[in-house]
Amino acid sequence: MIDQKKIEQAVELLLEGIGEDPGRAGLIETPARVARMYAELCAGKLDDASKHLARTFSVSGNDLVIERDIMFHSLCEHHLLPFFGHVHIGYVPCGRVVGLSKLARLVEVFARRLQLQERMTAQIADALMEQLAPQGVIVMIEAEHLCMAMRGVAKPGTWTTTLAVRGIIEQDPEIEQRFFRMLGRP
Repeated sequence: MIDQKKIEQAVELLLEGIGEDPGRAGLIETPARVARMYAELCAGKLDDASKHLARTFSVSGNDLVIERDIMFHSLCEHHLLPFFGHVHIGYVPCGRVVGLSKLARLVEVFARRLQLQERMTAQIADALMEQLAPQGVIVMIEAEHLCMAMRGVAKPGTWTTTLAVRGIIEQDPEIEQRFFRMLGRP
């Protein structure tokens, strides 16, 4: 459960800590707004990935299925700053497929948590393997992290790419190469 009252108190302390007056006209509602925002941005912690993958459809083929460019945003657990980008998912069915919108919902379950990109990539792949039981899964995430762009090294425009490969795709490099070709990458 997300405790919005505690978030409001923390935001008030944060405002005071950076030398602001939480009673100032422009900041009076800020703690409540931030609490509502964090409840929304972290709602995936309360969501179960399996419910989005429960309804499947029978198929006779076992060709690679790809959904690409699923936009997402998440919060880096190290600095509580956003990272955002695209998720590309491919899987080789084993007689069952899931509705395409369910893949986007699956991404949201894991993106709407305090997160590490590497962990999120693996979580998406593992959830698909566990719930859909395909022959194989490949998940690639490309993201820009504001903790790198806004602070510290301050390098905006730097993108991080992570990859998780499971099942038959791990053993058959041709399927992996086909995934990348279908994404328009050599």
